[in-house]
Amino acid sequence: MKHTSEPETGDLFAGLAAGDSAAQARLHARLVEDARREGLLDIAYRTLPTPVGTLLLAATDEGLLRVAYDSAQHGGHAAVLGELAERVSPRVLEAPQRLAAAARQIEEYFEGRRTRFDLALDLRLAKGFRRAVIAQLPGIGYGFTRSYAEVAAAAGSPRAVRAVGTACATNPLPVVVPCHRVVRSDGSAGQYVGGAAAKQTLLRLETAA
Repeated sequence: MKHTSEPETGDLFAGLAAGDSAAQARLHARLVEDARREGLLDIAYRTLPTPVGTLLLAATDEGLLRVAYDSAQHGGHAAVLGELAERVSPRVLEAPQRLAAAARQIEEYFEGRRTRFDLALDLRLAKGFRRAVIAQLPGIGYGFTRSYAEVAAAAGSPRAVRAVGTACATNPLPVVVPCHRVVRSDGSAGQYVGGAAAKQTLLRLETAA
């Protein structure tokens, strides 16, 4: 009798026909690895359930590229993946293991066990002044906030308060790059890419620690 530690490809497809979820996972993992090895995988993605909804995480070889809320108003995660395919590369594939570190750190953050992220970031989706604003946000400490005006000054354009709001609203990496810590000068939370309730949840999480 033939023994092997890995199932034959035929066995995988037999499992698929029988509705074997483990076989499906093995086949998908094999396809992901083949795509990576042959240079056919430029963007890996996965989804992650969190207290503020299911987040889409996407990464390139350079680092975490996108964190996205599942906003029906903006077409949901499918629209985000379509945008990535157009702006970065059409070689997009679900590959959860490629984002295991990012998922683990985000989970630790929501559990109150992490106050800073230690992840390589791919910031190519942020351009010009928006990129300058994004660069300022990690400097706002956990549990602290800064006003839009303060961030504008730190980014080198004190009068560009509205532009800071736009940069935060289009932040490609919310939660990880903490645009939720930017508030109005009167202390009110202001708008947020994930919605007002999500912003309040993040701020309460950090101030409760």
